Amino acid sequence: MERYIFISTISVYADMRRPVAEGDAVRPYEGADPYAETMDSLRASGFELYGPLKALSEREVQRQFPSAAAIVRPGLIVGPGDASDRFTYWPWRVRRGGEVLAPGTPQDPVQVIDARDLAEWTIRLAERRAAGVFNATGPAEPLSFGAMLDTIRAAVNPQATFTWIPARFLEAQGAAPWSDLPAWLPGDGEDAGMMRAGIERALDAGLTFRPLAETVRDTLAWFDALPAERRATPRAGLAPEREQGLLSSWSAVSSPKKA
Repeated sequence: MERYIFISTISVYADMRRPVAEGDAVRPYEGADPYAETMDSLRASGFELYGPLKALSEREVQRQFPSAAAIVRPGLIVGPGDASDRFTYWPWRVRRGGEVLAPGTPQDPVQVIDARDLAEWTIRLAERRAAGVFNATGPAEPLSFGAMLDTIRAAVNPQATFTWIPARFLEAQGAAPWSDLPAWLPGDGEDAGMMRAGIERALDAGLTFRPLAETVRDTLAWFDALPAERRATPRAGLAPEREQGLLSSWSAVSSPKKA
């Protein structure tokens, strides 16, 4: 075999408190027989075994193909076709307008990659017979959550406003990063490094990115083509009544800054 490309995940890293690089330690697998793991058992573990299982798979790929393996570790994959709604929630919510709950601070880092950019680059890796380990997320320059939301607002609804609510308040209210508030992790949290992955190797290997605004518009166009009952219940993010409750609670204890 001339080349083996394995799509892994940024979640393999053992220490996510700081920016991660390809040479950093990965998480050990300490579960039962890995061949017995199923999607149901992963869900039961809260997906805690997902990263370790991917790391274990990486080691097997490298053992079998020591000089012919390319290991790709994507971050959050977004764009048309993303059934998780983890990124889609934000264009959908901002387009609805009004006061939008924005989590944490505008400076919190965020990294995403359009599935089409990832796919096209992976094909180029195969064509070049590349080997090694590559973090694969974006964009090329650091992106803040505030800048991401500003880009979304400019693309879909310039009249929307953002109320930034601190991470500690959201935590106290039971609003969870990544699920209730998708694509976001607190900038000083235990997993903040997941949004600060070093991607220099991938950039050197030809990874490129389309404009974020294009991803926003194309994602909404795909979402709008889904059946009405599917669009009515996004799979990530806050339900409208839950968001309004959090905004009201925050307003009662503070004077939130709007952008």
